[in-house]
Amino acid sequence: MVIPQPRLLAVAICAALPLIVPVAASAQDADPTTLDSVTVTGSRIKQSELETHVPVQVLTREDIDRSGFKSVSDIVQNLTASGAGLNTKFNSSGNFGFPPDGGGVGAGAATVDLRHLGPKRVLVLVDGIRWVNESSGSGVGSAVDLNTIPLALVDRIEVLEDGASSIYGSDAIAGVVNIITRKNVQGGDIELHYGTYDDLGGDTWGADMGYGGGTDRLQWFVGASYFKQEEISSLEYGPASIPVPGTGLSNGSSATPQGRFVFLDPDTGLVHDLTTNTGVTDPTFVPGQECARTDGFHCFATADRFNFAPYNLLLTPSERKTVFAQARFAFTDSVGGYIRALYNERQSANQAAPEPFFLGTDAGIYNHWGESSLVISALNPHNPFGFDLTTMGADPNLFLLGRRPVEGGPRRYEQDVETWYVAAGLDGSFDVRDRPWSWDVNVVRSESSAEQTNYGSYNLRRINEALGDPTACAAIAGCVPLNLFGGAGTITPEMLAFIQPVVRDESENTLTLVSANITGALFQLPAGPLGFAAGYEYRKYEGRYQPDPITVAGEYNGVPSGPTAGDYDVNEIYAEVAIPLMSNPERGSALDMSIAGRYSDYSTFGGESTGKLGLRWQVAEELVLRGSFAQGFRAPSIGELYGTLSRFDATLVDPCSGAGATRPECVAQGVPPDYVQTNPQISVVTSGNADLQPETSRSVMLGAVWSPSFASNATWSERMDLGLTFYKHTIEDAIQAPDAQVILNRCVFDADPFSCASYDRSERGQIIRFDDILDNLGTIRTDGWDLSLGWLLPEQDWGQLRFDAKATFVGEYELVNESGQAEPRAPGVEVNNSAIPEWTSTLSTQWSKGPWAVAWTVRHIDELRESCGGAIGFDICDDSANDLNTLDATTYHDLQLSWNSDAWMRGMRVSLGVNNVTGEDPPICLSCSLNGYDAATYDLPGRFFYARVGLRF
Repeated sequence: MVIPQPRLLAVAICAALPLIVPVAASAQDADPTTLDSVTVTGSRIKQSELETHVPVQVLTREDIDRSGFKSVSDIVQNLTASGAGLNTKFNSSGNFGFPPDGGGVGAGAATVDLRHLGPKRVLVLVDGIRWVNESSGSGVGSAVDLNTIPLALVDRIEVLEDGASSIYGSDAIAGVVNIITRKNVQGGDIELHYGTYDDLGGDTWGADMGYGGGTDRLQWFVGASYFKQEEISSLEYGPASIPVPGTGLSNGSSATPQGRFVFLDPDTGLVHDLTTNTGVTDPTFVPGQECARTDGFHCFATADRFNFAPYNLLLTPSERKTVFAQARFAFTDSVGGYIRALYNERQSANQAAPEPFFLGTDAGIYNHWGESSLVISALNPHNPFGFDLTTMGADPNLFLLGRRPVEGGPRRYEQDVETWYVAAGLDGSFDVRDRPWSWDVNVVRSESSAEQTNYGSYNLRRINEALGDPTACAAIAGCVPLNLFGGAGTITPEMLAFIQPVVRDESENTLTLVSANITGALFQLPAGPLGFAAGYEYRKYEGRYQPDPITVAGEYNGVPSGPTAGDYDVNEIYAEVAIPLMSNPERGSALDMSIAGRYSDYSTFGGESTGKLGLRWQVAEELVLRGSFAQGFRAPSIGELYGTLSRFDATLVDPCSGAGATRPECVAQGVPPDYVQTNPQISVVTSGNADLQPETSRSVMLGAVWSPSFASNATWSERMDLGLTFYKHTIEDAIQAPDAQVILNRCVFDADPFSCASYDRSERGQIIRFDDILDNLGTIRTDGWDLSLGWLLPEQDWGQLRFDAKATFVGEYELVNESGQAEPRAPGVEVNNSAIPEWTSTLSTQWSKGPWAVAWTVRHIDELRESCGGAIGFDICDDSANDLNTLDATTYHDLQLSWNSDAWMRGMRVSLGVNNVTGEDPPICLSCSLNGYDAATYDLPGRFFYARVGLRF
């Protein structure tokens, strides 16, 4: 471990001092009376909640119970400032493969995204200390899986919606989610819960248990949590059971159970595009009517495409088991210690349609066995054409063979993930000239490891052997000549036994952390004590991903990937001061400033300094103005640095396909006039980049909190709080790969040299190479407003009412690529399973009287628009002339009735609720990859009914 020189502490402080920029602080909505000093997310200096200079939204246990949700991810993903985070509604396996973020799909995980800047730019803490990144057997993840933290452990969730790299280090660009665990628990509690979706199923049930106690010196708490969620097939919801609702089979796959065969007949010199007559679903079809064939084949057409959607999942299964314990012991009145431990196990699954075979020269250049070394022998008893079909030599004649082996069943990806976490530390307090000081030292070791087992994939080398010379096949143990030409049902169990392996991938993320902090008052100023905090932190990240040996050998028919392994460490020091500039207690006014600086020394790229400045002006007892300016950075993750070449299958629309083939730009690329894109999914290669540099950012926040005196202790209002916050984030050198569709469009329409160099075409026009490698390419700019209202009415004979409203307006979101052009993401736009609504809002109303309470919550998502893409001309595209499809505004209503009584034991609570009372369906989305809607933005269709029973003893 490299310990930084003491002089670096001064460097960190000095780095922050010049940042004298007008700012405002956003404190959480809290009572303006004097509070005990505590550590609040966004500052290391102990202070009262109202004194913070940054916006911190606190979700209490009551808020969590009232929401009706049973996971941390569902809670935070429904904040108005949240963007598109991964969750269990997102069936993220199969063709998603390894998207160009260096981290794999993280199937079965759940993440949080703030300000639409991505989960990798949100720091997740538990009791102020970092949590290990996710591992799901499909890459080296760079975000925390919130499913590893059960709600049974949570006391409250604090969400900082501001940059905080100078306080917490890397990743805190968009904000911080700090999960505060339960402490000082006396006695036990148990809660049982059950829920289900009407007409869909997807039953969920589980139990949370906890027990705590203590003595004068010892305080302890132990607990366990169990959660199980059943899957829902896409067949249960009509729009999810076709590739893109309203477009028929146009976006279906050309790999079908009957097969698609594009080849050149060496005897005639003619190119054929055929499929078998078996399994034809069109009742008007007469064999031989197309291509004038009478040999059991006809020309391939849109009606022959395969509908893969029914094999997907609308809700993925997940089973989670957690045990946890923590204890605190006071050695003396001023020195104590703690230990905290957690073990979490998750079994989850994702599912995709039967894995297709794409063989031939037009299938791409990413697989040696299927695209450059294949010979389907004329001697193969199942080859109906009487000549070799080959991809080899100077004159290959097999351009594409697409076959969907439904006989082998769907692809099923099952994850088994284990996460353990152990933290221990010492803390204490002392006085210096009657001024209180406190300190703490912490050690953390945590690991997340996973195995993903894939059923339903194939070995391409063995497919090659089974399609070749039968004599050579007979010499290989288990080899049986393979039939890809006879239609559905002609691949026998013996054929499957030879070509269908079980594929196992593994991944692991490890975190080692040591930190020390001290905070107190340096001396007294005329306006109050000068607060100070300083500390040191050492972190080491280690990660690896090991795909199955057949994948490493290049024999895997599915989405190939290479192994990844790497590590890095960082030494950091920071300092923070809180300076009272003016105080007038008689008028209730005060002005203070906070300054923070951090220096980080990374083993991968060297040193980096960040700073933050905040101002808070309490104009009067009822009005606070505040703001902040912050520098930030995010270090590239292990996957982004060391990820090896992998592939994901992107759904793209080739502008040169069909009528577009005659465009001059397409002709210049060598596209023939009769070119039609064979498949809507095009294989794209991505990889990490060891030369990546950190992202840097600037964040500005200005805000106000007003608690009008005329609304306090009045006949019509006990209390009212109004908040308004403006935010702005700018990220430079953003780590990204350009959007693949944008690359295609820029090459064709703008002749951009970088874009045109990213892909190659075959002589027939098909795209056979597409590279999309990570780099420091972009600049992201976003700004907007947060509004909040809290209103508590006086208690009456009929009960008491409370209203809480929050809304977020996104004014700007612009992602500028390496060519200075804006990518398609913008406010009010849906792109590839990721939406940025201009407005999102929630209104929560609660009535209570005695043991009874009724909560009604309204969640609103503004209207969105998207490009029609390949759906132009279909009814589902409501503005084809402008290439636009509209996703209507969506409003969800949630209702809960609860009864809470202390009449039995220490207390009992019963809750009955319905989320999405009106059964609102999500709007149909054309650019979304699965199930016809954006699962990261909208609820599942239909109502969710739930019941909970809790007992304290």
